[in-house]
Amino acid sequence: MPHAIRIHQTGGPEVLLWEAVDVAAPAPGEARVRHHAVGLNYIDVYHRNGLYPVPLPSGIGLEGAGVVEAVGEGVDDVRVGDRVAYAGGPIGAYAEVRNIPAHRLLRLPDGIGFETGAAMMLQGLTAAYLLRRTFRVQAGDAVLIHAAAGGVGLLATQWAKALGALVIGTVGSPAKAELASAHGCDHVINYSTENFTARVREITGGEGVAVVYDGVGKDTFAGSLDSLRPMGMMVSYGNASGPVPPLDLIQLSQKGSLFVTRPTLMNYTAKRADLVALGDELFGVVGSGQVRVEVHQTYALKDAVQAHRDLEARKTTGSTLLLP
Repeated sequence: MPHAIRIHQTGGPEVLLWEAVDVAAPAPGEARVRHHAVGLNYIDVYHRNGLYPVPLPSGIGLEGAGVVEAVGEGVDDVRVGDRVAYAGGPIGAYAEVRNIPAHRLLRLPDGIGFETGAAMMLQGLTAAYLLRRTFRVQAGDAVLIHAAAGGVGLLATQWAKALGALVIGTVGSPAKAELASAHGCDHVINYSTENFTARVREITGGEGVAVVYDGVGKDTFAGSLDSLRPMGMMVSYGNASGPVPPLDLIQLSQKGSLFVTRPTLMNYTAKRADLVALGDELFGVVGSGQVRVEVHQTYALKDAVQAHRDLEARKTTGSTLLLP
């Protein structure tokens, strides 16, 4: 019988349990996928600790890559034997085998392996919608990317650089600064020792950046607003340091008629056509070598508890995989 990580209550990493599960035949519209690799992402922590509530008991995880073993009635998006990858709902990727709506699956190009596929989908599609849909980065734009040495950060940094942007990244340590610089950051700010807002103003000659991509949340939100040029856009897409406090909208006018958005990948890929289009853009920049996907940590799937501990302790960089 296959196994999966499941949660029966919210809490710390210890609530992640390795359990035998019964995987039924795919229902109409579903495909059964045997995972070769599963992605680890910070949103998994939010599901585990209850910040983003899910009905319990539940599986966990939103990203994986593997082979289609069976399809249900009416499925024509994929076929048995296809190499596929996916990101987004429904939750339950921390599993050896699972059923998933077939319209959420993307066929992996021949040149992209399972581990790269699993490492790139959630973070890569996030970078894709952030840079190409939420705020369409153009050559010459100054952009600020927080957590530039993280999974989304490394991909977004490379992609923004390939688009011709001036890329400013923040990190929390000298080692992460070296990593971000090696992946295309024109300027790297260690926010544990420097005032990133003052440095951004200095780098941009006082003007500020066109857009801030902020997955950190509470600790960086106020400074991010102060880093924007007039009519700049604040894109808050994560809460690694905690939820953003309530915002008085009058601040946006006082700071230069700013824009603020809180997007999610799920909304940007809700339609199959939008998912495929973003996937094609992502596969294109990875296939061309403009964006390198690097797996810096791997854990056995059954060791998800330790993986979550390391992720929350900020011991990880780049992409992390769980291997069934």
